[in-house]
Parts: sequence; C-alpha cells; structure tokens
Amino acid sequence: MSGPVPGTPSLLRAINDRAALRLFLERGPLTRPELGSLTGLSKPTASQLLARLRRAGLVVLDGVREGLPGRTAEVYRINPAAGYAAALDVTSARIEARVADLTGTVVGEYALEPAGGDLVGRLRAALAGARPPAPPRHVVIGVQAAVDPATGRLGYATAEDMPGWHLDDLVGTLSRGLGVPVSVENNVNLVALAERAHGAAAGTPDFVLLWAGTGIGAAIVLGGRLHRGATGGAGEVGYMPAPGAPTARESGPYADHGFQALSGGAAVLEILRRHGVRGANLREAITNATLQARAAAPRLPPPSGTSAGAGAVGGSAAALREVAARLAVGLAAITSVMDPPLIVLTGAVPLAGGEPLRRLVEEELHALTIAGPRVRLSRVAGNAVLVGALDLALATVRDEVLDSTGATAATRPDRAPGRAPGRAPDRMSALPAFDSGVGVTE
Repeated sequence: MSGPVPGTPSLLRAINDRAALRLFLERGPLTRPELGSLTGLSKPTASQLLARLRRAGLVVLDGVREGLPGRTAEVYRINPAAGYAAALDVTSARIEARVADLTGTVVGEYALEPAGGDLVGRLRAALAGARPPAPPRHVVIGVQAAVDPATGRLGYATAEDMPGWHLDDLVGTLSRGLGVPVSVENNVNLVALAERAHGAAAGTPDFVLLWAGTGIGAAIVLGGRLHRGATGGAGEVGYMPAPGAPTARESGPYADHGFQALSGGAAVLEILRRHGVRGANLREAITNATLQARAAAPRLPPPSGTSAGAGAVGGSAAALREVAARLAVGLAAITSVMDPPLIVLTGAVPLAGGEPLRRLVEEELHALTIAGPRVRLSRVAGNAVLVGALDLALATVRDEVLDSTGATAATRPDRAPGRAPGRAPDRMSALPAFDSGVGVTE
C-alpha cells in the first residue's frame, strides 16, 4: 500500500525548480526579487534556487536592470541551448522536420521529398536538414497510422501506405537509428494537441477533432487527455460503417469503405464534379464550390428535406450541402457515443470550405442529433501536425532537462508505471511540463 511522498529536501527543491522554470518560460527574464515574489520563496531560498539552476546550465545571466538610485538587479533567463526537441511529419509525399530550443523557439526547419532509400535514412536526412544546433533530446514523429501499445507495431495502415514501417520493434529501431529517443504518434492526435494548446479547443477539456481531406480521421480528447483506445485506433473513423457505403465485409478492412467511402476525398470530388464544380485538386475544387456558392446567393441552400430546392441557387451550393450532410452523418454517430461539447473541423475539405461549409455541417449535425455540439474550424496556422508534435517533444525534453537538477519521478504523474514505451506524455501543451505552481519552503 503506497502512502504520500514525504517532503524531503530533494523533493522540495525539485518542486521549486519546476515552479521557477515554468515562470521563466511563461514570463521571460526575471530578477531574483521578482522570482521570489512570484513563487513566495524567501530571499535565501530564491538565491539558492538560482545558483542551482545556473550550475545545471538551465538558467543564464541576462544582464542587469536598473532600479532605485545606486541599486541594480541581475536578470536571469532560461538557457535556450539547455535542450532541443524535434518533430517530424511523415506523409507519402514528404517528410517535414522542425527543431526548437528549450524555450520553444523554432531554430530549424526542413522538408524532404522521400524519393527513396530506407526508412531510417530518410528520417535521419530530414532531421539533419533542419540543422539542429545540438542533437535533440527527443523526437516525436507524426504518422498516418497508430502504434498498438500491446505489440509496439504499426497498425491501421498497410505496408503500401507506410512502406518500411511495419517492424517488430518500431520505436526501438527508430531510436537506435536516429541516435535519439523517439515517440511515434498518430498525426490527427497531434493536431488535436495543437488545437487544445493554441486553437479552437483552448480551454476545452472534452472535444472531438475531425480531419476531413483525402482521408478521414478523428481524435478524441477526454478530461484534457488523448483517448487512444486499446490498440491505438480510437478515432480511426474512416473505417466506421456508414449508411449506403460498403463495409469491411465486402471490400476488406483497409479498402475504401464506411465513412471514408461516404465522405473521403474521392467521394467529395465525385460530388463536386456531379454538380459541375471543377478544380485541379480536392482543396481547389472545394474552394471553387465555396466561391461560386457565395456568388450565386447570399445564403447557401436550406437543409436537406425542406421545401425549398437546393438547385435554385446553383450546383455549387447544392454540392456543399451534400458534402456537409455526409460529414454530419459520421459526426452524428460520434456525437451519440461521445456527447462532446465541441467538434473541431480541419483538413483540406473544411479549411477550404471555410465558414460556409462549417455552418452547413453544424446545421446538418444538429438536425440529426439531440446534443447539438458546437462545430468550429481549426485555428492553428501552418502545419498543425508539426505544432502538436513539437509541443509533445518539448514537454518530454523539459522534464528530462529538469531531471538533471535532481527531480524524481515522484513529482511527475505522467511518469507513472504502465505508460507505453515510445509514447510521450499526453500533455495538451508544452508549458505545463513544469507541474508545480508556487514555491514551497525547502
């Protein structure tokens, strides 16, 4: 039977170190009196803390600040070079890499077209292309698949989808090949982390994120943490049975069926072309439909099943309504099980369709469900997979860097036994990596 962790001097120092480093990350450079005031620590304790962090290389002197006549105060800041974190976004077309220092400042980026070569070689080349100033302490890799925590193997993707990835010891092989600890995470899960930290789901502990593009996927966040499921496949809604679509029984488990066949990129393009909308690719076709629908009428057609016909305002508007109705069918099934207060839409289809398509999806969803969750568009700019992956990598690196000052696993609930190997903690952002709030007497 375990009891409370005793307040040993080393534990109290670790708590204070976390509090101080979190303040430096959130507020920037601080003087010793400012640090003492913000943490509630005495002057001697704050001075000892700063000396300890300086010896560990985590904090450096950042000049002096003039105060009252004849008095100056030394200013300290986080040492950005104390640790680096890296993120990789792997798709069939390219590998994008991003590296940040301990403060979260991006110091390198690179995109590699994976024309050939072995898996580890491609990942290593992408990481090297970002030119990290020093070897990263941790790398988080986003993939269009999921790692089964029981087997450690990649699932929910075929060897054709992810060539070279189906290894018995995937995380171990990648870690050894790159020479740095690695975590592999589903790309849509990483987008959800980014959305909770920086976007439309900020401050919302329970929500569902739907990625709708060439493929369909979702992420589920409950109580502020990702829900991955027993095999890592929670949110793989592309395989979810849907009305009128073939099932896995007819087409095979990894062929187009279910929600993917109903609302995936190929189905959306077929809808748009049937209504006379053209475009060089999925995103362009959706954009054209949205622009044409806006020009055709001040308002898009009424919900399906009402007396006013959609054809009266043009094929583009009708096409958008049909796309929205199909997305809403899948979201209604998710809503009936999860009952989320918020659904965040992202991917090529919602982002190109913008506010008109978002509103249509919300209208169609509310017509199908009792709960009626809010539907919002993603607000994370750029590559959201990299944003989420880098946040996750930074959280891990900051914990590991802090370990050098003597912190133990007893201060960090995310290090509890049973977390799957190669899986970074489920933090929604990088800043809460230092868990404590105010200082305690040592």
